Amino acid sequence: MIQLIQNAKQYLDRIAIRSNKYAYTYQQLLQDSESVAATLLNGKADLQEERIAFLVTPSFEYVQLQWGIWRAGGIAVPLCTKHPFKSIEYVINDTKASVVICSKEYEELLRPFKKRADIRFILTTEIKAAQCDLPDIAMDRRAMILYTSGTTGSPKGVVSRHQNIEAQITSLVTSWEWSKDDHILNILPLHHVHGIVNILSCALWTGACCEFLPKFYAETVFDILKGGAVNMFMAVPTIYYKLIAQYNSYPPEIQKDISTALAKFRLMVSGSAALPISVLETWRTISGHTLLERYGMTEMGMAISNPYKGERRPGHIGKALSGVQIRIADEADQVVADGQTGEIQVKGPNVFQEYWGRPEATKKTFTADGWLKTGDVALLDDGYYRILGRNSVDIIKSGGYKISALEIEEVLRTHPLIKDCGVVGVPDEEWGEIVAASLILKETNNPIDIPTLQTWLKDKLPSYQIPKLYIFQEDLPRNVMGKVTKKALQKMFS
Repeated sequence: MIQLIQNAKQYLDRIAIRSNKYAYTYQQLLQDSESVAATLLNGKADLQEERIAFLVTPSFEYVQLQWGIWRAGGIAVPLCTKHPFKSIEYVINDTKASVVICSKEYEELLRPFKKRADIRFILTTEIKAAQCDLPDIAMDRRAMILYTSGTTGSPKGVVSRHQNIEAQITSLVTSWEWSKDDHILNILPLHHVHGIVNILSCALWTGACCEFLPKFYAETVFDILKGGAVNMFMAVPTIYYKLIAQYNSYPPEIQKDISTALAKFRLMVSGSAALPISVLETWRTISGHTLLERYGMTEMGMAISNPYKGERRPGHIGKALSGVQIRIADEADQVVADGQTGEIQVKGPNVFQEYWGRPEATKKTFTADGWLKTGDVALLDDGYYRILGRNSVDIIKSGGYKISALEIEEVLRTHPLIKDCGVVGVPDEEWGEIVAASLILKETNNPIDIPTLQTWLKDKLPSYQIPKLYIFQEDLPRNVMGKVTKKALQKMFS
């Protein structure tokens, strides 16, 4: 029994989704998702974990498809609306999806799949109201395949079972005190755990309302946030940066209206990438809120979070969430002492089951005693975890030192001429790697002198952490979640 869907029966008359200027109740969601399930089953008793790929904009339509796939016994494979055809084709071929569903706006992009004999192609307009007998879905069934960003290799399909998703939801509902009175704006992509679980599924679990804005416009976001209905907001650091820029463009009277509205919110969260302390502090000045930073990944949902009630420590990701075990381990998977650096390793019912079709990759990502190896380096600092970066891209090994790229970035961002930056290690015969920095300036007509910058850095960083290579860019290479793609940045230096 999928408890998320069962819960909806308690809230039939409440508004579940707001999208495209319409409001949809939980009753409508149950009815329309059953119609999707009937269309997919097409006379079958159970899809038996067939992979169903779908491409629609974030909306009520997305939710009815997701729930319909689950209610029919299928595995949901949400596709990214911003990906080119080749990336979408990779996911569909890798999962061996038997059905592809899309809305009219993506029909032309996905047209090649209409010609394939091994795929049933369905337009959302072809789904008609229908009822049918639905299979009983056990919680150990596979439910969803989400693809990793591919920043450290080719994308892998992360398989979560219904019980993993439920554990991820209930952990956040407990820790962040969700209730049916909450109303959250969802502006995040729905092929990623942040938008799917942290926002959409947590809202629907508790009878709350999830409002979609399919495309981000800072001005529109502020209009909605000022409206008084929304009381929760979650975004990636890039979004907060853009909102701050928009806020700064307003006259004082509009700024005051925005700040007054934001101060009434219950919770504001940042995640999916490291939050610059400068952004946290500026947003706190604007909204009165200290953004709640948390830590997670596709393979486990969320695992660590600053507290909903209590100190939210800048530069730290917080403490283990309800029901999740955390340890910091060395390269031999032995637990290190508090204050020492090591890899974050996770165990709990939230952790994924496997990489789709990749048993060796699955085996390598777990320790012999069953802990998930995240590849992220951190330390336990007075009860709070502080992340230093990702083993492969954010930890630079230079001259025998292990250097955190994230810590150097934080310092560079405090320079009055620097808007943003990205720091990576570049291979070097003598040092192993040398520190390299890409700088985004606040004003292109106000250049920065590198020798002067390096002198400025000497008061703030040890000499071995000061970048030796610099490039200037208009923006950093990013994936669809706004996370800097460090591998792409490294290539720019080479």
